[in-house]
Amino acid sequence: MPDWVDAGYAEYAKRMPRDLTIEMVELPLAQRSKNSDIAKAMEKEGEVMLAAIEKGGKDEQVIALDVKGKPWSTEQLAENLASWKMSGNNYSLLIGGPDGLAQSCLQKASIKWSLSPLTLPHPLVRILVIEQLYRASSILQNHPYHK
Repeated sequence: MPDWVDAGYAEYAKRMPRDLTIEMVELPLAQRSKNSDIAKAMEKEGEVMLAAIEKGGKDEQVIALDVKGKPWSTEQLAENLASWKMSGNNYSLLIGGPDGLAQSCLQKASIKWSLSPLTLPHPLVRILVIEQLYRASSILQNHPYHK
């Protein structure tokens, strides 16, 4: 990722409250070339993602970012975040590669979240998600950031 993406992500990650641990796990994309089978590349990426989730334990809940998912306002995200925190489970938020998420990842997800009907570049999604998680946590703490 470009430096500006890492800096943007790091800025919001360091602001997160101590009781909300965020860990980003970057996984390599499957190789693509002009003649690549995109479906196979996505399938391989899905296998790697699901293997990474399994390391988290059996209480892992999966949220897939998907354009066909449910859009949330920031206030709705805050409500969801409060519920997730109370559940005691870990949550894995899956962000797909350039071609989206594999079907296996979408099937594993108990929640599908759409950030926008627009196609967003991966670097912006990374920053947008962490900023919205921070904003949602600030709502829960009655912090003025959201205003």
